[in-house]
Amino acid sequence: MSLRVLNPNAEVLNKSAALHMNINAAKGLQDVLKTNLGPKGTIKMLVGGAGDIKLTKDGNTLLKEMQIQNPTAIMIARTAVAQDAISGDGTTSTVLFIGELMKQSERYIDEGMHPRVLVDGFEIAKRATLQFLEKFKTPVVMGKEPDKEILKMVARTTLRTKLYEALADQLTDIVVNAVLCIRKPEEAIDLFMVEIMHMRHKFDVDTRLVEGLVLDHGSRHPDMKRRAENCYILTCNVSLEYEKSEINAGFFYSNAEQREAMVAAERRQVDERVKKIIELKNKVCSGNDNNFIVINQKGIDPPSLDLLARAGIIALRRAKRRNMERLVLACGGEAVNSVDDITPDCLGWAGLVYEHILGEEKYTFVENVKNPHSCTILIKGPNDHTIAQIKDAVRDGLRAVKNTIEDEAVVLGAGAFEVAARQFLMNEVKKTVQGRAQLGVEAFANALLVVPKTLAENSGLDTQDVIISLTGEHDRGNIVGLNQHTGEPIDPQMEGIFDNYSVKRQIVNSGPVIASQLLLVDEVIRAGRNMRKPS
Repeated sequence: MSLRVLNPNAEVLNKSAALHMNINAAKGLQDVLKTNLGPKGTIKMLVGGAGDIKLTKDGNTLLKEMQIQNPTAIMIARTAVAQDAISGDGTTSTVLFIGELMKQSERYIDEGMHPRVLVDGFEIAKRATLQFLEKFKTPVVMGKEPDKEILKMVARTTLRTKLYEALADQLTDIVVNAVLCIRKPEEAIDLFMVEIMHMRHKFDVDTRLVEGLVLDHGSRHPDMKRRAENCYILTCNVSLEYEKSEINAGFFYSNAEQREAMVAAERRQVDERVKKIIELKNKVCSGNDNNFIVINQKGIDPPSLDLLARAGIIALRRAKRRNMERLVLACGGEAVNSVDDITPDCLGWAGLVYEHILGEEKYTFVENVKNPHSCTILIKGPNDHTIAQIKDAVRDGLRAVKNTIEDEAVVLGAGAFEVAARQFLMNEVKKTVQGRAQLGVEAFANALLVVPKTLAENSGLDTQDVIISLTGEHDRGNIVGLNQHTGEPIDPQMEGIFDNYSVKRQIVNSGPVIASQLLLVDEVIRAGRNMRKPS
């Protein structure tokens, strides 16, 4: 009432109404994303304002692209998108977990329990679950040579939730090899060194890993070769085009010779640079059938291109700066910024360089490099939907492999961790908690079951049956997950179903924080500055 006096235009939702609005928003968002979870999840079709269509199963894409009106739902969606930014996966699980925490709390709050007591219970349960996760995780030793099989299992678990099985299994190898290719001991993994290129061409199963680089442009001169083997590669950032001088100057000439001399003088600098490159080519390529390729970040004008073409050099101009870094990592050598002191040591090496023309676009492939520390995932697909879907999945797959190498640990998947954590909270933690906060721990424990429940539901199984058989096995001391085909309990370790440790930790960390904040809201006031009565 007091607010009404201050601002007659304000909209206020009081205690129970505010709480129920928050709970319903969380449940609504949960219902939207529920059907996407796991390898058997269904696909959503987003239609934009202009009628453009996006088919996706990735929670992150959905939450970013969907227009959400409700402020509470926006807050939850932002948490999930932040989850994706930090650990690359687990968006859908975060939303489901927050929604389920709210749903479990609703039962107790409707019976007249104060939200603050529940929140205290959540806090205790969260700490206990994180400690349990430390004990539950499976350590993986990542020495000089990481165990490829474990990495493949983690990548496969992630990719199968985004794409159909056959394609996911094929991409698994690609993603693992790509990360291992760019990994340097003692350094953080920089995923930007994996170039992701796409071509609208052939089928999605033609997606492959190029150990080397794919550039999205070709040579600019008709006489240059389209395919070359055993190539020296000069990566440079040198301007090979005529530039006008900064100063305005007049030049008078009385006959044609003087004008010729002037034109020659203007071009002299550029021609000298080109000659130096040609000299280096003659030095390293004489007496053998090796080829020479110049990849330049700046421009090369037609007269220079012509000189290079006559010398049998293939030249590419205006390469992206990102690709310059990658080229050096892929082919070796070093990037030069001036041609004055170039030596054969600056050159990289590639076994095969060829151009592929697709409609209007040209692509240059640099392959068969000796010791690559950069590579390209070439995504192919018949249409843009497929390509976009694979691109999102590949990005998440790369992050999953990177997380595993950095965490040096994995967590058993297929809902095994959630059921085990619930049993731990119910059987051990709850007994140590005094008073009503026990109910908060119980609500948290039951909310964890949303993952196995939803996995079962999406596979068309009976949820209650599945949960009872899983908890029964856990009570006997067997750690099991859910087999999505039969609904029987399985050992995730034997099936090779592993989740990222960092993703799980992030979900358990962020879910209760947001749920607690939303539960403690007792008034929603819409009274901005611009809502005063017009004078």
